[in-house]
Amino acid sequence: MSPCLSPSMSLRWPQSGGSPSASGSVWSSSGCRTGGTGCSGCRGAAWPCPCCRRSSPSSACPRRCPASCSGSRAARRRSPAQRLRDELRPLLGESWSEELERDVPHAWQRHGDLVLLSQDSFRAAAWERLGSALWDTVASALGARRVARRGRVMPDGMRTPRVTLLLGQHGWVEHVDNGIRYTFDVTKCMFSPGNITEKLRVASLPCSGEVVVDLYAGIGYFTLPFLVHAGAAFVHACEWNSHAVEALHRTLLLNGVRDRCHIHAGDSRQLQLQDVADRVNLGLIPSSEQGWPAACRVLKKDTGGVLHIHHNVETAPALLAERGSAEAASPAGEAQHPAEDGGEEMLGARLRPQWQQWAEGTATRIQGLLAELHGRPWRTSVLHIEAVKSYAPHVHHLVLDLECRPVLPL
Repeated sequence: MSPCLSPSMSLRWPQSGGSPSASGSVWSSSGCRTGGTGCSGCRGAAWPCPCCRRSSPSSACPRRCPASCSGSRAARRRSPAQRLRDELRPLLGESWSEELERDVPHAWQRHGDLVLLSQDSFRAAAWERLGSALWDTVASALGARRVARRGRVMPDGMRTPRVTLLLGQHGWVEHVDNGIRYTFDVTKCMFSPGNITEKLRVASLPCSGEVVVDLYAGIGYFTLPFLVHAGAAFVHACEWNSHAVEALHRTLLLNGVRDRCHIHAGDSRQLQLQDVADRVNLGLIPSSEQGWPAACRVLKKDTGGVLHIHHNVETAPALLAERGSAEAASPAGEAQHPAEDGGEEMLGARLRPQWQQWAEGTATRIQGLLAELHGRPWRTSVLHIEAVKSYAPHVHHLVLDLECRPVLPL
């Protein structure tokens, strides 16, 4: 059953089955908000139901409104994916087929009242013939007001998304992540929910009183955790995508930390900033190597600091073969590798020597850059290697915490 949501409402699922309800609202077993002020199966806010135009709940809704405007127990047990399919079938009638059903998504991203579909959703010609009725039905079934569909990310160096707005007037959304409110235009900027473990880790770092430079800020994935949770005194956020800069500015205001952040719009490699940072975040993959010289320049020359270096590290063929054997022997064909965020425990023990080798090589190169820049020796130490996630059977997104200190004269 799809509640009629206002932009300020959020979904709350009952613990013992049933349908989601809007925070702050109570829904009766008949499928209507108590008091009879609206149909929970449609997007309208009052009777008559804007979907079927009936003046009261009925088990014989001719338009098959979500939950049939009746709030039946069976309807309340349906998953959102099943509800979506149930409501699409009447639109196509006899044209419905298994092929079309496979074209209906089982999962999607949700940002407030906007649902973001995957790029392979609703691609068959039959869907196009439905026109706006298709997107109205999708929104109604999923309790949304706007619908968009992802495309491939543009290879423009800014990871600009190809997102088409299918229903609604604009793409600006608000997303809450670990108590931080992010706002951005889904048609212009990307949000990466897959990096949640690293954002949580950043939020727990001891940054009280520190100055941080975020060389690849985006919409503030790490800038905001540094400011809101980690206690950084000030953050210099660098970003060259003008749409991300606007989103970052709005997000800083939303969270009340705008006065503790300076946004440097433009190429961070050309950053005119030196000798200010206790900590530098280099959150660019597949490699942040192009930002290493700038990171060395902004570190405090007398005390140094810590670099958080992101990189996609490939696994050697010998370990891949070993990994293949492990997967073949695993129960139910489950791959024993870090397929999820932070999940390096299974095969990770086998891969860590290679990760350590990459980390030590990076430490040596950073040490050389710092010595050349300042004309005196520096010491670099590997503090930690964090496995964020795996992109493929042989590619892992890692973060190296590297401590960098000048060697003081005796």
